[in-house]
Amino acid sequence: MFSLFYGLWKYMFSKMEFHVLILGIDKAGKTTLLEKLKAQYSNLEGLPPDRIVPTVGLNIGRVEVSNTKLVFWDLGGQLGLRSIWEKYYEEAHAVIYVVDAACPSRFEDSKSALDKVLRHEDLQGAPLLILANKQDLEQAISTDELAQYLDLKTLDERVHAFKSVSAFDGLGIKESVNWLVDAMERSKRTETLRLRAGSSVV
Repeated sequence: MFSLFYGLWKYMFSKMEFHVLILGIDKAGKTTLLEKLKAQYSNLEGLPPDRIVPTVGLNIGRVEVSNTKLVFWDLGGQLGLRSIWEKYYEEAHAVIYVVDAACPSRFEDSKSALDKVLRHEDLQGAPLLILANKQDLEQAISTDELAQYLDLKTLDERVHAFKSVSAFDGLGIKESVNWLVDAMERSKRTETLRLRAGSSVV
């Protein structure tokens, strides 16, 4: 009986925690984004961009937004590492997919990797935030151009958004995170994961 009441109390009064995957092919700016997120929300200095090395495996970042805890999982995007992405799908509330909007020669690779992510059944119903990163560079394309290029017809039934950001200078990041938190709070997937976690507590 105690465990039942404890589980209910924990559910009612603890801050909601969301797990968010940060995916994208290598050099898209995922880790730079994570460091900027930590700097903007935690009042801590993140690593400067010139000291960030390609991720081999996983980086984790935790921030709080209003009454919500966000745990970001930044996964390496090199071709040989993308096979491990799916090991994290089942517990993810949402996906941030980062695209280097200033490097059109790699759009096809980025589109192919994203298509594979969206087809995976373990991510069914997860809100998707696609970031057109590196908007600080003159050659970066807009979100409308990126959306047209990616041509993701599979997004019709999935809650999603395209946002322009610069992980280098922080442009658009807070707006993007606010959209994502709202989408996760309304998502049926969140309710499913919450019920699953609750049954394991009790």
